[in-house]
Amino acid sequence: WGSSADGQGVFQLSVVKGLFFVAASAALIFFLVHATIKSVLESRETILRMNRELEESSEMYKGLSEAYRNRQALLEGLMNSIPDLIFYKDGERRYMGSNKAFRDFLGLPERAIVAKRDDEFLQGDEADLFRQGDEECLRMGVMMRYEEVVRRDGENVRYLETLKTPYRDAEGRVTGLIGVSRDVTERRLEEERILYLSTHDISTGLNNRVYLAEAIKALDQPDRLPLTVIMGDINGLKLINDSMGHERGDQMIAAAADILRACRRDGDVVARLGGDEFTVLMPRSDEADAQAFVEAVRAACQERAAGLNELRFASLSLGWATKREPGEPIERVRKAAEDAMYRRKIFENRSLHSSVLSSIKKTMLEKSDETEAHAERLAALSRQLGRALKLPDESLVALELLSTLHDIGKISVDKNILTKSTPLTDADWQEIKKHPEVGYRIAMASPDLMHIADYILSHHERWDGEGYPRGLVGAAIPLLARVLSVVDAFDAMTQNRAYRPAMPLPAALEEIRRNAGAQFDPAVAEVFLDLMEPPAPGA
Repeated sequence: WGSSADGQGVFQLSVVKGLFFVAASAALIFFLVHATIKSVLESRETILRMNRELEESSEMYKGLSEAYRNRQALLEGLMNSIPDLIFYKDGERRYMGSNKAFRDFLGLPERAIVAKRDDEFLQGDEADLFRQGDEECLRMGVMMRYEEVVRRDGENVRYLETLKTPYRDAEGRVTGLIGVSRDVTERRLEEERILYLSTHDISTGLNNRVYLAEAIKALDQPDRLPLTVIMGDINGLKLINDSMGHERGDQMIAAAADILRACRRDGDVVARLGGDEFTVLMPRSDEADAQAFVEAVRAACQERAAGLNELRFASLSLGWATKREPGEPIERVRKAAEDAMYRRKIFENRSLHSSVLSSIKKTMLEKSDETEAHAERLAALSRQLGRALKLPDESLVALELLSTLHDIGKISVDKNILTKSTPLTDADWQEIKKHPEVGYRIAMASPDLMHIADYILSHHERWDGEGYPRGLVGAAIPLLARVLSVVDAFDAMTQNRAYRPAMPLPAALEEIRRNAGAQFDPAVAEVFLDLMEPPAPGA
């Protein structure tokens, strides 16, 4: 029994020792691994936190990346919406990008531009021009402005106004440049047009009075002497304007300008002062040079006039003077040239007016159905009637001239109207009724015809006031116009016309009698009838 109790005690002690060992081992293990487990747990928490932060950073990056792409798209859209040409380059002058307008202007895609210099896809001169500007901008480090001329397709010239601005890195070093070019071709051409118009005569293309004033200042210098000034004036321009219209007058001015331009030397200045006046400046010239120029102009005028079917160009009166000494006032030289020109004009005008009037008369007869025989019959009848009316010799001469030229204004009427075989329309009549006024202007422009101008204006007036163009009544109509009215109507009735045959003499005289006091001056008509009617048998 005692041994049994001892054995139980030993067992219990062994159990207690075992439990203690286990507890001690567990405590030892706990103490040994606790720090590690804690570290692992802490590391796991850190990893989880880092994962969360990474996910957040990833989302943030995605957002920033999206915002960057959107910003880039916005910037690209903004650049492409600007019509100006935009480009940017690095410090080695290689293109880093551009907008659509720039690429369209060059006609190249972006891949053909990026990472290349100008000389890799542009012509040599243009590439050198851009290179010089780039180098200057990068070297100076400030915004630079350039005006550039480029050619597209070899011929299409374009004018560019370009701003080049350097850009810098965070430390302030220049790392490239940004360029903006504006196509200012239309503006440049408009400026050139305005400048041209300000110094040129629009009708002839010659220099104008404004340019001439500056040219005189530039040429009135000692090293340009002797300086010859030539003044020119077109002869008969007013007569041409009044007889053939201002369109023909403009042709005459243009012809004069062409001749002066063709005859000048290199370095001479030809200007139109206005109207029919021209001035020529000939630096380093003497009388022989001036005489040669004038003779060349006269020969060209004669050749020009000879080659025309109808008179369109008459001649130029030219006078000149030469400045030899620096102290001589240029205005005195101009006045001397002008005086010489007017002396020449007086000498030439009479023969000119005669030739112009002869040409006008010839053209008038060619355009109408009237002939020289008609003019001669009128002159003879007018002379007879004038003598019967006991008009003075001076009036008889004027009446004969009037009978020949009273219809000179018909030169302005369309030939198809004058030769029309069908009845005239109202519009035709309105056109024909203008010819007395045109004839009046022609006569007033010629010293030899001025004294019959009022008769020409009045030869279609009627005694009863129903005529044209002024509707004069009775004795208010000039006497010679009243005489011509009777004679002209009689000859018209007794001659064949395109639209009717000639009337017999008795019928024509009866028509004169019937219209006396209405169309015709009754006193003039009575004398004419007495003159034309055969005497009664046995008288």
